[in-house]
Amino acid sequence: MQRFPATALLLAFAALICAPALATTPDAIDDPTIDPAPCLAAVNPDEAERTITLCSGLIASKRTERDDRIKGLIARGSAFARTQQIDRALVDYDDALRLDPKQPDVLNARGEVWRLKGDRPKALADFSAALKLQPDHVGARTNHKALATELEQLGVQKAIDGKPSFDCRRARRAVEKAICADRDLANLDREVHVMYQRLLQDYAKGRPAELQALKRAQDKFLARRNTAYGKPGYDLRAAMKGRLQQLSGVDAH
Repeated sequence: MQRFPATALLLAFAALICAPALATTPDAIDDPTIDPAPCLAAVNPDEAERTITLCSGLIASKRTERDDRIKGLIARGSAFARTQQIDRALVDYDDALRLDPKQPDVLNARGEVWRLKGDRPKALADFSAALKLQPDHVGARTNHKALATELEQLGVQKAIDGKPSFDCRRARRAVEKAICADRDLANLDREVHVMYQRLLQDYAKGRPAELQALKRAQDKFLARRNTAYGKPGYDLRAAMKGRLQQLSGVDAH
């Protein structure tokens, strides 16, 4: 089972359990769920189930003080996250933030859970909120940068998805029109072109023989593609995949 990524939240728990417990009334002493220590002491990653059990009692008690309830929610939320109980972790983090919205560690932790759930916009919003409260928060800053880069890459991929290496508005040949009309063929054409261009740049650095051989092979592939398309026995998709494999094999060497 995949483990939930470590965050500064666990370090915060270590500090929390060392803090003095709030004073309780004599009547409250008889209720063992009032004492937050057992819940907060079970923050070891290998004790997630024990943390959930102990902290559930603390959270459920009507006598639990507000600050202790927040600590219990954070501890249990972290345990839920480590055991991949994503929705339950979100509920606990939400409740903790409702009681105290100014918690950068919790915002960062909730952002990580949103990212695991696949909701990148909400994750980015939580990382941003954590940084607004604490600009030097290392975890939030790292997470924000990584997610922003990921979203940028996804945006680029989405923008070029289904677009070949040439302008479809200027397509004249039947094979070019076929490529423009098929998303997979368009992506294949772009991949072949990108790989070819990369090899051109590599071979231009003191490898003239390989450079000329590469150009001849590409011209041959395109000429064959343009004249053979539509004729019996010619498989455009297979030909493009074969060319991509050829270029990848050359690149690997």
